[in-house]
Amino acid sequence: MKKALILGISGQDGAYLARLLLDKGYSVFGGSRDAQITPFANLVRLGIRDRITLESVSLNDFRSVIQTINKMQPDEVYNLSGQSSVGLSFEQPVETMESIAFGTLNLLEAIRFNGKPIRLYNACSSECFGNITDRPADENAPFRPKSPYAVAKAAAFWEVVNYREAYSMFACSGILSNHESPLRPERFVTSKVIAAACRIAAGSKDILMLGNLSIARDWGWAPEYVEAMWLMLQQEKPDDYVIATGQTYTLQEFVEAAFAALRLDWKRHVTTATELSRPNELIVSRLDPSKANAKLGWKAIYLMQDVVKMIVDNVSKDHCVL
Repeated sequence: MKKALILGISGQDGAYLARLLLDKGYSVFGGSRDAQITPFANLVRLGIRDRITLESVSLNDFRSVIQTINKMQPDEVYNLSGQSSVGLSFEQPVETMESIAFGTLNLLEAIRFNGKPIRLYNACSSECFGNITDRPADENAPFRPKSPYAVAKAAAFWEVVNYREAYSMFACSGILSNHESPLRPERFVTSKVIAAACRIAAGSKDILMLGNLSIARDWGWAPEYVEAMWLMLQQEKPDDYVIATGQTYTLQEFVEAAFAALRLDWKRHVTTATELSRPNELIVSRLDPSKANAKLGWKAIYLMQDVVKMIVDNVSKDHCVL
């Protein structure tokens, strides 16, 4: 039985990945800053909380990281940890850099010190590419990060490349586009939009306030994306991959789809406010996942409209009456 350690298991991706690995027969361990008080609500929601061994570990503390690696002796480590909000990174740039870039460095060093052939997956982000105005970005496109979050993710990406080349470690990064699910908290704009639309459909008089509706992203389905993470660690050689649907939509199109799924006219319930725009906004993200299609045999099934419908269908009936 393979052993996998998921750092950041309490988040959206960590929960779906844990379920996937359990289904594949893995023994799954999860890392959290304080496993004694963390509720692990996503694991509970997926019905897998009792099937996972949970440990307290802080990626900012090298001693904590190496103790956890040596204790667990995992075959695979999935680094999904760190501050995950682009917007919040402008308010907490130091925490963002420490939890992502420094945390990844501690993890790489701990695996190197352990000396066992541990395979590492690192969660990178398409935010690293910045604005993409011409052809879609693939794995060779330059990074031009436009937020503290993207800067931290770019630093962690190059740390992984360096350790892979310098120490022949099996370490790789998935450069993931935006990926959504019912497990997303409302601080993410997609969940904010759908939750508001559901409340309005249930009778609320809310007005949804958003920033720039012209921003464009590649939105995918999170449960599909975690399979790509697993596939990366099953390859003969480590490499980095762009994981995306290959289709880009504006936030306005996302809003239209969410309200239409609930038979609502979005224009009657949505307004914009300039103060909700970020200090340095990534406007357009276009991505090319053809390498993952060809080498991993992975291709996204669900596009933005499918994602919206599935989330709406799974939103709590307390907020949404269809």
